[in-house]
Amino acid sequence: MEETNHKEFIDLRDVAKKMWSRKKLFLIVWLITLAISCFIILPVPRTYQASVVMAPESANTEGGSLSSIANTFGFNLGNMATNDAFYPDIYPEVVASNNFITDLLAVKVKSLDGTIDTDYKTYLEQYQQSVFYMVPIRWVKRQIKQLTEGASPVTKFGNVPQGKSGAFMLTEQQLAIYESVRTSITCSVDKKTGIITINVVDQDPLICATMADSTRVRLQDFITQYRTGKARVDYEYYLKLTDDARREYEEALRVYGVYCDSHLNTILQSELSKRDELENDLSMKLNAYNTMNTQLLTAKAKIQENTPAFSLLESPTVPLKPSGPKRMMFVAGMMFLAFIGTTIYIFKDNIMAQLLGKSSKEENE
Repeated sequence: MEETNHKEFIDLRDVAKKMWSRKKLFLIVWLITLAISCFIILPVPRTYQASVVMAPESANTEGGSLSSIANTFGFNLGNMATNDAFYPDIYPEVVASNNFITDLLAVKVKSLDGTIDTDYKTYLEQYQQSVFYMVPIRWVKRQIKQLTEGASPVTKFGNVPQGKSGAFMLTEQQLAIYESVRTSITCSVDKKTGIITINVVDQDPLICATMADSTRVRLQDFITQYRTGKARVDYEYYLKLTDDARREYEEALRVYGVYCDSHLNTILQSELSKRDELENDLSMKLNAYNTMNTQLLTAKAKIQENTPAFSLLESPTVPLKPSGPKRMMFVAGMMFLAFIGTTIYIFKDNIMAQLLGKSSKEENE
């Protein structure tokens, strides 16, 4: 055992000596790696990140203890006990949908230095900083794609006006913008707690915080519109019925008043019967109007009842420091890989000899 440990110690010393003897090679490789790493990472524009954390009101009020136990194991019984089609797990898909992104592209944004003041779509199209060495690569990709795939469907069928097409027929440039938004604006939901987190990454800190807050507002509006949709339809229906009942009552009241004014001293039974008939009709119209008005107030209260409440746990703030890229970590990682590669290159003969020796030994056995 002592001879083995001594042999291993000698081997490590030999390795260290051989590596030290090739220190110039390590230095040259590190300098080249440092230059290449800086060339790659320094032109990459800085990005900032802003987050919003909110907790929506739970729609499920039944099975309290059972739901709590299930939540600890990652199961959400609230989604099973409700007919709600848009439960919290669907919210990330909603934020990533084309219709939602189309709404976000119309948001007015302004840069921190005040030089940019436009909508988010124009900002993504004209004011995004890109890496200069990626320009020829993108051009080559476009040329290859045109040669292999031919004309796009939009080119074949003609350009459709953006106002009419919306997100239905997108050009290649528009599709790239939508994909960029999906990458920079993300939504996640904690299945145990139901907490919604919205993260936005952008090149400008103020625009980053603005889009985070705008996404939160639009997601809240979407959830509210969905949950109150049936109640709002009922409210509009009862509002129409109430207006019709009010007009009928006012017309019956006018007819009854005119008849009574024109037959003040009547003693004929037929005229008295006519007055009673008009009075009964007026009473029926009044009851109908009161009933519809009650239903209208109930429908209005139902809208408020179904409107979800949101607790804002973390509001968006303008980030002070960039979130990426991690330049020092990238350079350090590249230097470490260069060290590993150079070490393998120096000991390639020893490694091959060891591999060949093992293989020949296994064949002999």
